[in-house]
Amino acid sequence: MVKTFGQTLRELRHSKGISQRDLAKRVGVDFSYISKVENDRLPPPAADTIIKICDTLSAPPDELLALTGKMPKEIKETISAKPSALQFIRQAHAMGLSDEEWGKLTQKLKRLRSG
Repeated sequence: MVKTFGQTLRELRHSKGISQRDLAKRVGVDFSYISKVENDRLPPPAADTIIKICDTLSAPPDELLALTGKMPKEIKETISAKPSALQFIRQAHAMGLSDEEWGKLTQKLKRLRSG
């Protein structure tokens, strides 16, 4: 069974030992909002809010963003402003890359910049 965004967020928050109130205060939202999201009574927040939540929880945002299909504004802007970036994403999509293949591609990309 695939976990919902809310279930995943709750587990992540619990693993970090942070209360809903403390998380909400640090992120700048009402604690009832966090409760409703965790209980799937509200849809997941905007990508930028997910990033703030993950920064607060010292967790990479990729899993939570993937659960929502959302993308941070600056990433969208970068892709849409650079034809080569858009071409790259379209080609990767057409190839139907697996998550493992995306991971390998990310590692190669890092080596490209470091070497």
